[in-house]
Amino acid sequence: MRMSPEARNALLEGLRQIRAELKASVEFPVHVLEAAQEAKDHFQLPEKDATHLPLFTIDPPTSRDLDQAMHLERRPGGGYRVHYAIADVTTFVKPGSVMEAEARDRIETLYFPDLKVPLYPPLISEGPASLLPDQVVPALLWQHDLDAEGNVTGSTVSRARVRSQAKLDYAGVQQDIDAGTAMESVALLREIGRLREAVEAERGGVAVNLPDQEVTLQDGSFRLSYVATLPVEGWNEQISLMTGMAAARIMLDSGTGILRTQKEQTDQDEVDRVRGIAKDLGIEWKPDVSYAKLVNSLDPADRKQMAFLSEATAMLLRAEYATFRDHRIPKHTGHAAIAAPYTYSTAPLRRLIDRYTGELCVAACAGQAPPDWVLNALQCLPCDMARGKGKLADRRAVDLAEAALLKDREGEIFVGTVINTDAEDGRPKEGTLHLAEPAVMGRITSDAELDLGTGVQARLMRADPLFPGKHKILFRTA
Repeated sequence: MRMSPEARNALLEGLRQIRAELKASVEFPVHVLEAAQEAKDHFQLPEKDATHLPLFTIDPPTSRDLDQAMHLERRPGGGYRVHYAIADVTTFVKPGSVMEAEARDRIETLYFPDLKVPLYPPLISEGPASLLPDQVVPALLWQHDLDAEGNVTGSTVSRARVRSQAKLDYAGVQQDIDAGTAMESVALLREIGRLREAVEAERGGVAVNLPDQEVTLQDGSFRLSYVATLPVEGWNEQISLMTGMAAARIMLDSGTGILRTQKEQTDQDEVDRVRGIAKDLGIEWKPDVSYAKLVNSLDPADRKQMAFLSEATAMLLRAEYATFRDHRIPKHTGHAAIAAPYTYSTAPLRRLIDRYTGELCVAACAGQAPPDWVLNALQCLPCDMARGKGKLADRRAVDLAEAALLKDREGEIFVGTVINTDAEDGRPKEGTLHLAEPAVMGRITSDAELDLGTGVQARLMRADPLFPGKHKILFRTA
């Protein structure tokens, strides 16, 4: 991003203001750090030894708080076995401890372009709790057995000591798989991932592949871009989703747990509105074709299809949490986008709830009652998670970067695509403008009605990183 020193300083100041507003501190209280050091020096490994498994991790190159490691293999007679190790946070963060209290205040790790605000002290989360290579650490070790079509035939989880043998990154794994040089366990990720994607499509899961904006700080320079997702990222995600669905099923069977739920849109007016948008954009949506099947067939590289995908998210209502105990199962247990019961369970170093779901699953698989400290926290977890600030921090950081990038270009005319309008609010003259270059999305107003999916010329009226209102960037049709 080429920006003036003034714009760069405004961006940095804006990031500081966001962290102050969100009360997001990189620093931990002294007593929490002392507890972390004590936990690091005196933790115990589980009796079960699974260090023979040649596990590997796949993460961004600079990541050190590694939640997951895996090993994939073929089963004799057909099918597959997936071992999936999840960081065992409870070994280090004891119930009722000051580290637990601090985590319940932070809720999740926050990511900013210039730094990270961690959930747990790095002394733990980037040390013995992390699945970094060549160190023996405690983990919750999942075992999933799959048939030849990728359907899960059995899942279980228990505590074990593990040792990852390789820290891989997405680009490198994709390159090795494409070149045919990946070791067998890594190469199987493509085979299993594709099978799981087919299973997902068959059950009606939704994959809205809209481009994500990402702002990073590399070599002293800020970079704003649309993130191109590699196929290996989708395959890797399928392993995590498989585990989240298995965890949900284990908790439902045991009668105690917490689910991530989402309902489908049932308001007929809203359904008709989205179908009308598809028609206006020239996208054929046959009556017998489901929303999931349509969405999964669209290409966000096509500007009209991207516009539809931006609007069509209204077909999925906001996700919520549902807790239950003593087999009092809630009426709604499914997650519409995943098309199955689901829970968060694979990122305990970065998200509060995963530690609790992991403990419930370990207890259930061992035939034991859930720990009291988990049961006592169960009812409050939805409220705790609602206080999470991760998505807000991401969006605010991107908004700042966009405004800083364009700060010195007010008055210029840009060409972009209208990907969202406020027609449903009776204001079809306002919406969202998508620019391919630079990688910016901003508010646009017009004297005439805005049409979804159309290319327009727009004048940049405002680009102010420190603007106190909601829309730091404002365009107007030229």
